[in-house]
Amino acid sequence: MCNEKTNVDSESNKHDIEKQIIARFLEENKIKLVPVKASHKLLVLKYLASKFEIGKEYTESEVNAIIDDWHTFGDYFILRRELIDSRLLCRLPNGSKYWRELNENTNDTEA
Repeated sequence: MCNEKTNVDSESNKHDIEKQIIARFLEENKIKLVPVKASHKLLVLKYLASKFEIGKEYTESEVNAIIDDWHTFGDYFILRRELIDSRLLCRLPNGSKYWRELNENTNDTEA
């Protein structure tokens, strides 16, 4: 029983630390830059991926519009590519359809 509380506290602390890391890369809840450190980049990308509904299909222009709404530096292309490369967003090979799947990378991260 005692270990259960420790695990809950540990998860809560981990979540708080992740939120603090993400916040460093946001301005008014929008991504202001992409982190260089891989673990920080993944957290920021998970934050962006959380703006897409799981299972919903999107066109490329819809994906670009959502990404544009959630960053400040005007380069939706790099963020879209990073989401695909990190498997946080899926797409057909021809780019005609995008979607977000439920997987191990899906835990939504808020700042």
